[in-house]
Amino acid sequence: MVPFREAFRYWLRLGFINFGGPAGQIAIMHDELVNRKRWISNGRFLHALNFCTLLPGPEAQQLAIYIGWLLNGALGGIVAGIFFVLPAFFLILGLSWAFVVHGDVEWVAAVFYGLKAAVIAIVAAAVIRVG
Repeated sequence: MVPFREAFRYWLRLGFINFGGPAGQIAIMHDELVNRKRWISNGRFLHALNFCTLLPGPEAQQLAIYIGWLLNGALGGIVAGIFFVLPAFFLILGLSWAFVVHGDVEWVAAVFYGLKAAVIAIVAAAVIRVG
C-alpha cells in the first residue's frame, strides 16, 4: 500500500498537469504510476484501462479513481476522483477569464498559442507511448 500522503500529493499534482484529453491523461498516469513510481504493474494498469474503456463515461477519470481505490481504499478513490477534476477546472476557469479579459493583448494571445502547441505535443507523445 502506498502512503496516503504521497498518493494525495500525486493526485493533486496530476490534476494540475491534466491536459491533452484522455490519451494524454492516461499516458501521464502510466508513465508516473507504472514506470517511475512502480505503484502498480503494467499488466494491472492495462487490465484496469481495458475495463474502464468498456464503461460509459470518461475512462481516464474512472482509471484514476480505480487506481486511487487500489492504492488507498475508498478514501484514495475519492481523493483521486476529486483531484483529477478540480485543479484542472480551476485552471481552465482562470485561463478562460484571462482570455476573455485580455485575449486581445498580443503577449496573452501568444501564450495561448504556445499552450496549443504544448497540448499537441502531449497528445502526440501519448499516442506514440500507448500505441
